[in-house]
Amino acid sequence: MERVYGVTAPITTALPTEREKESNEELARELRAQGNFEAPAESQKRLDILRELGKMADEFVKRAAAEKESKNTFLIRNARGRIFTYGSYRLGVYGPGSDMDTLVVAPKYVTAEQYFRLFPTILQEMAPPGAITDLNPVPDAFVPIIKFEFHDISVDLIFCAIQMLTELPSDKDWNLADNRLLRGLTESAVRSLNGTRVTDEILNLVPEPATFRLAIRAIKLWAERKAVYSNILGYPGGIAWNIMVARVCQLYPKATSAVIVRKFFTIMGQWPWPLPVLLKDIEYGLTVTQSQVWNPKINPSDRAHRMPIITPSYPSMCTTHNVCQSSMMAIQRELKEGAAISDLILEGKAPWSALFTKSPFFTTAFKFYLTVTASSKTPEDHKKWSGFVESRVRHLVGKLDLHPSIQLARPFNHGFKRVHRCKTDGQIEEIQAGSVAYQVKEEELKKEKLEAETKAKAEIKVKAEAETEVKVEAETKVKTEGENTDIVPTVKMEKTDDAATAAAVKGEDVDTEVSLADVPEHKPETPPADKMIEIYTTNHYIGLELKPGAKSLDLSKEVGDFKSRCMNSELYNRETMCLTVLNIRNWELPDDVFGPGEVKPARPKRKRPAEAGQQPNGEQQNTKRRQTATVAG
Repeated sequence: MERVYGVTAPITTALPTEREKESNEELARELRAQGNFEAPAESQKRLDILRELGKMADEFVKRAAAEKESKNTFLIRNARGRIFTYGSYRLGVYGPGSDMDTLVVAPKYVTAEQYFRLFPTILQEMAPPGAITDLNPVPDAFVPIIKFEFHDISVDLIFCAIQMLTELPSDKDWNLADNRLLRGLTESAVRSLNGTRVTDEILNLVPEPATFRLAIRAIKLWAERKAVYSNILGYPGGIAWNIMVARVCQLYPKATSAVIVRKFFTIMGQWPWPLPVLLKDIEYGLTVTQSQVWNPKINPSDRAHRMPIITPSYPSMCTTHNVCQSSMMAIQRELKEGAAISDLILEGKAPWSALFTKSPFFTTAFKFYLTVTASSKTPEDHKKWSGFVESRVRHLVGKLDLHPSIQLARPFNHGFKRVHRCKTDGQIEEIQAGSVAYQVKEEELKKEKLEAETKAKAEIKVKAEAETEVKVEAETKVKTEGENTDIVPTVKMEKTDDAATAAAVKGEDVDTEVSLADVPEHKPETPPADKMIEIYTTNHYIGLELKPGAKSLDLSKEVGDFKSRCMNSELYNRETMCLTVLNIRNWELPDDVFGPGEVKPARPKRKRPAEAGQQPNGEQQNTKRRQTATVAG
């Protein structure tokens, strides 16, 4: 009997037609033309990185075991760690520039404190010189993580110690599917382990993994181009899109990827929310973990989810709890448009490229925007501050949803990072107030970064060669002295002043006592007067669609509340950080938000005095509209 996938029977098990097969081949060609697939050499580099991380995981666990029981040779000898992947890489749908989501699994005696203390050092020690860059441990994150670049590939590395195991199995096929492995884990550890568990379960619950992979590549590319892909900003993230596409695959188990894409827009566009999207029945009643299982019948917070998309692995969780009224409206609009375009494609009336056109978010979609600018004076501060502000933007959007004059408040799905070089305090204040002036071009920043990395690698190489040379000399010297026992060993002296050196050469006593007067005074270098000061900014843009007949837009309360929440955080440092929120028109948008071929909206021409009519009142109203948001910002 053929297996039935999902919580309901399939809609149809019909085999694909010749036209559907042709359309599927066209879709695959278009995705390749869009640069959605990675070159084989880059994929091989990822495999090499995983092998290196596997060796590092073993070394990490051995060191942790030695710290716990230094005399327990059995524990140390059998200590091993395991590296698992999750997300797009484990699904096999990664592309050029994709991150590698990885998980370190260790036995129960290894602690998170050891992970953040030992593993960064091991990365630097065991990787080739210069291979690890931008190393950034984040132990205080919701899911603690170490971020770094390994041979120019971004790696996110999380950690989990299995409390059920004193020693990890040596079986290379061992996996994390057993629910009992969750026993004794904290909620954070459960989330870490479930990244891999959920990914594996999705692949196990789709009829044809190859069909699913091509379809999800198309849907994720579409979602990114339409700016509805970002969990942190209130849209579905990667795991949510994976589950939605997998559900459509269950309903059409014999369909091609092209048909799955078309059916996706129809089914998800007409889905009766808040009915959850499930790949299998939710497991209740298990006692292996205290983590809460999604259950709107007993959990009030779960009932508030607008479009719940539920993970298939225990404990089932909602992946779309961040979706608000506006983001849901934006998603539904894009799904409706996607359905119309994909109909034309399967009818042969449009190419697949028509589905992947860029959203007109900055060109024709809105007349009014809020721009949220997080700025910092150091790159280290900016990583923390900009990430914190980004995580709060959706809360501002939620407040805007309740405004009586706003129909839709839609955030763009990523921020715009900029570096500004200023000469004066006045210029710094301009940037902190929301200006995008004094900006360093991205090409120049890339060039400077490449030069710095090249210089650093050269210095590492020279240092390594010097250490090797010293080592060879030392070994040769020891060997020579061992063969010539009559030779009196000499001591290499550190450089000192000429008189002391001469005395030492003559065999005279050298006065080694040094007075403070002999120590030259250290005078810090005075920076040149024209030295540039770098200010780092990240801007988030929220498009505002007003309700018909709306005549005012006072956002001072919503913006004020948002700023207060952000700036009352312990993370905020008023000396180095700033937050500004401005209300701007579409023609005031900066040039760098527009891509190739996009036309920036033009400033409306002013009417002549004879045609102005009520213009003075209108102009006064527009001024008030800008200032109400700006006053709070």
